[in-house]
Amino acid sequence: MSDQRPPLPPFTLETAIEKVRLAEDGWNSRDPARVALAYTVDSRWRNRAEFVEGREAIIGFLTRKWQRELDYRLVKELWSFRENRIAVRFAYEWHDDSGNWFRSYGNENWEFDEHGLMRRRLASINDAPIREGERRFHWPLGRRPDDHPSLSSLGF
Repeated sequence: MSDQRPPLPPFTLETAIEKVRLAEDGWNSRDPARVALAYTVDSRWRNRAEFVEGREAIIGFLTRKWQRELDYRLVKELWSFRENRIAVRFAYEWHDDSGNWFRSYGNENWEFDEHGLMRRRLASINDAPIREGERRFHWPLGRRPDDHPSLSSLGF
């Protein structure tokens, strides 16, 4: 595994958009070990009210998350960027083991090291119950199709 995770900072509009899509693709894989490789070994997170530090803790966190949030599908959208920082907004849909569907909305602030690894992730997230018929993310599990509407196009 390379020590670099392109695109590297400082970001341009094009490379920030690419970085956001790569992060989305990783999370849509629902593979905690794969996702954790995008973060520094000592990465620090705040996810809702939970604080996570380091790749091993990230793997544990994501394993628990995707055991609870079933059929998870995520869309991220660039909000802003500067030098080695990116802000995104996102929405994802999932259901619990009782079949209750949710759409989770949020914002993340990311900070990268010079190798393109994320060293800090601050996430604020709210869950909204939805009916199954209100779902907007219907692609097969995995990477979102390139022609799927963006959050802005969906009015989120």
